Parts: sequence; structure tokens; C-alpha cells
Amino acid sequence: MPKAYYSTVFTQSAAEIWQNIRDFNSYPIWIDGAGFSEIEDGRSGDAVGAVRHARYQDRHIRQRLLALSDVERFQTYEFCGPASLPVHDFQATLRVTPIVDGDRTFVEWWANFDCEPGARDELVATLRGWFGGWLESLRRTVALHHAEAAQEVRG
Repeated sequence: MPKAYYSTVFTQSAAEIWQNIRDFNSYPIWIDGAGFSEIEDGRSGDAVGAVRHARYQDRHIRQRLLALSDVERFQTYEFCGPASLPVHDFQATLRVTPIVDGDRTFVEWWANFDCEPGARDELVATLRGWFGGWLESLRRTVALHHAEAAQEVRG
């Protein structure tokens, strides 16, 4: 089973990073290009089993939250219905881990999936690139929040 993996370090605390991504419905707040997200059936964005209907660029995506832990700061999800990529048995996890030295954060995002053997390397590279791009988008979002907070203090 192929695995796409990406990790990075943030200079902010794990609590701050987790606060930005914890809600399964916060997709368009911190992912550039995501123009829409709603949780179906009136469920909460932190309810295991919640289904997110989102638009990312021109793709319509439905994903189900399989697990969420505030203690371990992770969420795991899968596609509902047709995947937006030629994959099946897709399951992804986004995890936030504190780095004690400097009150920084280690963030990792990975997906396990099945696909046609000839598509494996391309799909792993695509997902790794997307995860990296989305985490850079999160980095910009957190930096913007810091700049806005600093402006309010000065203002």
C-alpha cells in the first residue's frame, strides 16, 4: 500500500497550530484555493463521522472524519464516495506534535491508499506536494494571525 508523507516544523506552539486545524470544517480558512466547506447533516466539525463537503480549486470533495484526538492532536479522514484522485482505500492523518525545545511544533501529514501500480509514484508525489503546499498555506495563515494581533496591540 503506497504512503505519501510530508512533515515540517512550525515556530509556533502545538496548541496554536492545532487550534487552526482542529475543526474538520476549517478547510477554507487555512488552505489556499479551498473556497467552500460545510459539514453535512448539521454535525459539528469535531464530531467523528462528520462528512465534509468541500471545494478545492475545481474539485468537489467529500471526506469523512474517522478519528480526532485533542490529547494526541490528530485527525484521520477518508474519502466518501468517489475520490478526487484515482485511488481507493484512502486514509489520511494530520498530526501536530509539540517540540519542547523552543516551544515549536512538528506537523506531519500522510495518506495510505491503493491505486493502479503504474500510478503509484505519481500519486505519492502529487499528495506529498499537496500536503507540503497546504502546510505552507497554514504557515502563512498563522503568520497573518500574528501580524493582525501585533497590529491590534500597536493600534
